[in-house]
Amino acid sequence: MLKKFSESIAKNDYYKAWLKDAWPYLTGAILLSVFQIVTIAVTGNPWGVSAVLANWGAWIFEAVGGSVDKWYYFSSSAARETLANGPLRDPGTMRNLGIAAGALFSALIASGFKVKKLKSWRQVIAAVIGGLLMGYGARIGFGCNIGALYSGIASLSLSGWVYGVFMFFGAIVGSRLLVKYFM
Repeated sequence: MLKKFSESIAKNDYYKAWLKDAWPYLTGAILLSVFQIVTIAVTGNPWGVSAVLANWGAWIFEAVGGSVDKWYYFSSSAARETLANGPLRDPGTMRNLGIAAGALFSALIASGFKVKKLKSWRQVIAAVIGGLLMGYGARIGFGCNIGALYSGIASLSLSGWVYGVFMFFGAIVGSRLLVKYFM
């Protein structure tokens, strides 16, 4: 019975259009714009992801006995208040967890979630190095593609457009390096 149900859902046109197939870019752009407006209205800050990761690191560091009181990044009263409130009362944490849960849900509902066998340890090393470089770049650039690009452009900031141009060229260079050395 379950097999019959899943076969009937897979043939459903609404399932294919809304959950299985990719949405048009225009739909994605409109939804990103709406989410940006809601985020600014609710939190008073533009949409960002990577700053919250720094807070997570501070919460973990403090949980094992460390102190970030003397660190410049956490010296402002707003940063201290965010750390004092904890992760469960942080809108950025809730947003990041929602993004991860939503991405997992979307992959599962579209039957796109797969656990793949690693091709080689070079692939793992490249992923770790790439992730660390992207995270480091996001923090020193005061934002990832969400904060620096989407929020920058939505705030009518020139920096968002500059970030977008260099992200485009960086993606080209990174893709060529990936293909040349790891594929």
